[in-house]
Amino acid sequence: MKEIAIFGGGCFWCTEAVFKMLDGVESVMPGYAGGTVPNPTYEQVCTGDTGHAEVTRIEYDPAKVSFRTLLTVFFATHDPTTLNRQGNDVGTQYRSVILYTTPAQKEEAEAFIREVDASSKEGGRVVTEVKPLEAFYAAEPDHRDYFARNPEKAYCNLVISPKVEKVQKEFAELLKANHPAS
Repeated sequence: MKEIAIFGGGCFWCTEAVFKMLDGVESVMPGYAGGTVPNPTYEQVCTGDTGHAEVTRIEYDPAKVSFRTLLTVFFATHDPTTLNRQGNDVGTQYRSVILYTTPAQKEEAEAFIREVDASSKEGGRVVTEVKPLEAFYAAEPDHRDYFARNPEKAYCNLVISPKVEKVQKEFAELLKANHPAS
């Protein structure tokens, strides 16, 4: 039985590229969620006026990859202590957010955040929002598989590639067979 996880951790091109590599992840779709405007466009979300964040909808098999493992990768591949910002990407659309789809996900996400906060005495506190998913809107087709289709673009080389390489190195045992570790 498949489950759905929704994470926002900056640009959805990054989160999509990271989670597509993981064994047990059946599909990954970039999109928008957490706001109030129905069926938003990328341009609308970029204004910061819709309330939506760029998120990734992850369909996964919990028999192969746990929600906790997904949380571990999520928190390792973005900075959950910066409010409405990931690197040079600034605005509410880039906020750190977990939009849970089950009560168990809510409990696990909140417990995980408490663990991260407790383990980081000198660092900033986690600002990741944990909210119920109300609606998910798939991103336009040109945003899907962006990293795979545009590896030569500067943003892909400077921002996405280091995240992908980090996952390949630190989480090699979690990768699909067609995504070998470097």
